[in-house]
Amino acid sequence: MTDARNILFIMFDQLRWDYLSCAGHPHLHTPHIDALAAEGVRFTRAYVQSPVCGASRMSFYTGRYVHSHGASWNNVPLKVGERTMGDHLREAGMDCWLVGKTHMKADDEGMARLGIRRDTQIGARVEQCGFDIWERDDGLRAEGPAGMYDPKGAEHYNAYLRARGYDSANPWHDFANSGRREDDPEELASGWFMKNARKAAAISDEDSETPYMTTRAIEFMAQAGDDPWCLHLSYIKPHWPYIAPAPYNDMYGPQHMLPVVRDARERQEAHPVFKAFMDGRIGRAFSRDEVREAVVPAYMGLIKQCDDQMGRLFAWLKQTGRWDDTLIVVTSDHGDYLGDHWMGEKDLFHDPSVKVPLIIRDPSAQADATRGTTCEALVEGIDLAPTFLEIAGGEARPHILEGRSLLPWLRGETSEWRDYVVSEYDYSMTGAAAQLGVPARQARLFMIADVRWKFMHADGMRPQLFDLAEDPQELVDLGTSAEHAGVIALMYERLADWARRPSQRTTLSDAQAEARRGKSADVGVLIGIYDPDELPPEQTAFYRGRPRPG
Repeated sequence: MTDARNILFIMFDQLRWDYLSCAGHPHLHTPHIDALAAEGVRFTRAYVQSPVCGASRMSFYTGRYVHSHGASWNNVPLKVGERTMGDHLREAGMDCWLVGKTHMKADDEGMARLGIRRDTQIGARVEQCGFDIWERDDGLRAEGPAGMYDPKGAEHYNAYLRARGYDSANPWHDFANSGRREDDPEELASGWFMKNARKAAAISDEDSETPYMTTRAIEFMAQAGDDPWCLHLSYIKPHWPYIAPAPYNDMYGPQHMLPVVRDARERQEAHPVFKAFMDGRIGRAFSRDEVREAVVPAYMGLIKQCDDQMGRLFAWLKQTGRWDDTLIVVTSDHGDYLGDHWMGEKDLFHDPSVKVPLIIRDPSAQADATRGTTCEALVEGIDLAPTFLEIAGGEARPHILEGRSLLPWLRGETSEWRDYVVSEYDYSMTGAAAQLGVPARQARLFMIADVRWKFMHADGMRPQLFDLAEDPQELVDLGTSAEHAGVIALMYERLADWARRPSQRTTLSDAQAEARRGKSADVGVLIGIYDPDELPPEQTAFYRGRPRPG
């Protein structure tokens, strides 16, 4: 074990990398997250493996690319047998618990085929992405004429709200994510309608989702014994519905918004997939100024609430001594366009969507030299699982975990590192695929990005290319530029290299495979031997002389 006995793995949902004051936001002050960065390392080039909740999280939790684990979009099951962070850490002697969201869909068919029962410890872990559950809350109790999006979403939180007096069929929506109409205080002003984003949610701050999850995490850590643990504290906000309780709902206004990043040329010269997303309902909505002026201040308020809860959480850790023996990670599963590039939500590969904040504080003395620094190495979400395994004292598993441990960067050591990062997006279930008439098996996007260039491949279509040095806001698409044919060719070489990586032999390590070389004769397999004298006598002893007695 290192000096960090425990791991607190904090993930926000849909938090942009640049909406923190330590990342340069001029109006949104996040002093508690900034203070964590001042005691740790802030990685400035961290990318997720898919810019959508489910697929991104499955890569964080498995340490594997989407191409490897196969859970390529929201509610695509993570197949039975895919090893997760919890599996690796438990084998190294560290428990792995969840408070909050995973967005993992269990492989019901696979579990039934193999006879894995949910009421067993193994079955529960397979169903819950390898975590032991303190509280799972994927945070969406949306409902419509076809039923609920997630029947178990916010189930425990709704029970908590009813016990606190928020009585309705769905308090998650009716109180935590809705305000009230000014002309009729009994009528809902639903957070699903973005015109209501600046209203105060009809709930006290202390009962809203983010403080509730903080409380549940503290309750877990307060009862945790002496055995090492990893706690994944996975917040639902600042994900939509964009509505915050008072006082956070009106802390910010349009005057505090970052200037929108978009250009008319993006529409005029749009890649077909990019155009389909821009022209979709969400893209059209976030292209309107009144939508941004309602949503962005509310989004900022939700982040401010998240930071205040970090202050509460970090204070508890310090008071109880956990601060001194716990590695703390703060990150996000993806970002939010918020109108940049004529887009809303996430889905594609511009930095507001695919780049995320990543701050790690290692309490050990070996990390003292890097405190308060930034690291510009190209980092991927899959790097956290091997980092955690090394913290737990486990043996590296590069034949399974495709990321790389970040401990060298935390401890001021130089490390051989990657030249580019990869992200993927399966858009087969989106309206964009329907609009383009793309078959499901062809509706795939791949991003290759290095320090200078960002490249996107779309099956059956031209590529995209951005020069991040000359065009850091990614406004000028060079995908058809003859002058950049060499760069595009390099990116295709990298994509082909990456696609040929050894990713499927996960049941045997490289060392085990190499140990088997030339050993077949020791177990009596003598292919290609003409005369017994060609081999040492001991390898042919069983095949010479008279038959042995039975």
